[in-house]
Parts: sequence; structure tokens; C-alpha cells
Amino acid sequence: MSSSSVSTRSATEVNADIRSLWQRSGGYLSPQDEAEYQRLLVEWAAATGAGARNARTGV
Repeated sequence: MSSSSVSTRSATEVNADIRSLWQRSGGYLSPQDEAEYQRLLVEWAAATGAGARNARTGV
């Protein structure tokens, strides 16, 4: 899924993937994990209607 596509998953589903990623990583994201995390944040922001900037900063 490219970052320009519209999310078809719910925020809850994306959030579950984010939580799983952090759990698998043991709290430390490799560069590959970081890229996946950023992609998931953009997808989560789209699913919630929040801006991607707000998703990254927690605002």
C-alpha cells in the first residue's frame, strides 16, 4: 500500500498493527520498523481523519 492511497482499514485495525509492531520490536525500532511505523501512522491518521502531522506529534 502506498502512502498516497486511502485507508480502507479502521483506525482500530491500524492501531492494533502499531501496537503489534512496538511489541515485536521490544521498544526499539530498526530503520525498517521505523519506516513501517511511519506508514502505519499515516494510515491511522487517514482512518481517523487526523492529519499525518498530528499523528506523528501526538497533537
